[in-house]
Amino acid sequence: MTASAPGRRADGRAPDALRPVTVTRDFLVHPEGSVLIEFGVTKVICTASVEDRVPPFLKGQGLGWVTAEYAMLPRSTNTRTPRDNRGPSGRSQEIQRLVGRALRAVVERRRIGERTVSLDCDVIQADGGTRTAAITGAFIALGDALGRIPGVDVSAALRDYVAAISVGIVKGRPLLDLNYVEDSSADVDMNVVMTGGGEFVEVQGTAEQTPFSRARLDALLALAEGGIQRLVALQRQARAARDQRVFTLAG
Repeated sequence: MTASAPGRRADGRAPDALRPVTVTRDFLVHPEGSVLIEFGVTKVICTASVEDRVPPFLKGQGLGWVTAEYAMLPRSTNTRTPRDNRGPSGRSQEIQRLVGRALRAVVERRRIGERTVSLDCDVIQADGGTRTAAITGAFIALGDALGRIPGVDVSAALRDYVAAISVGIVKGRPLLDLNYVEDSSADVDMNVVMTGGGEFVEVQGTAEQTPFSRARLDALLALAEGGIQRLVALQRQARAARDQRVFTLAG
């Protein structure tokens, strides 16, 4: 079908279709884990770095720590955005806290010992969905990094998978995985983070002008759950095929 076919979006997708997803593992040579994840033309580099230390409030407790930072390159968007030379912006702080919470929700921190795993999520090209791509890619980078720590059993350290996707209502229609044009004109915009077991980690939803009903909320959550199940299936494939470098999901 073409993009103009009834029920199709401007980019030709069905309402419940993801953009094409590509994961390239070991994208960089130095980090313990690194992934380039692409949601359509949105591209995020996710790196995982392991340090044999924890924040002061965790010392002596036998618990590890997982934290995240998020940033956008100056020309990842249509116009240049200045670098965060004075520290992360409010938006960046919000997103990096979200990424950290999402990953900690599935980590058995006692299983990794007193170590810190830092996830750096750097957006090199943005077309909507950067935070959801960051969470989905960072989980794979985290798993790869844990697998390189001597004595750590990754299957025990990660109690579940976690992924994220955006949904929204655009011109009255519920849509999955919004690109920038859809996101900027959405009546309702929502980001959903879920585990592989189907439990919610976080739901961020906002009505731009018109409030939405419980029925609409339920429909959006169901739409998000379907998309996240597909992303988790891709993550499972990556976990199972450690020697494979590139993984794709048609959408």
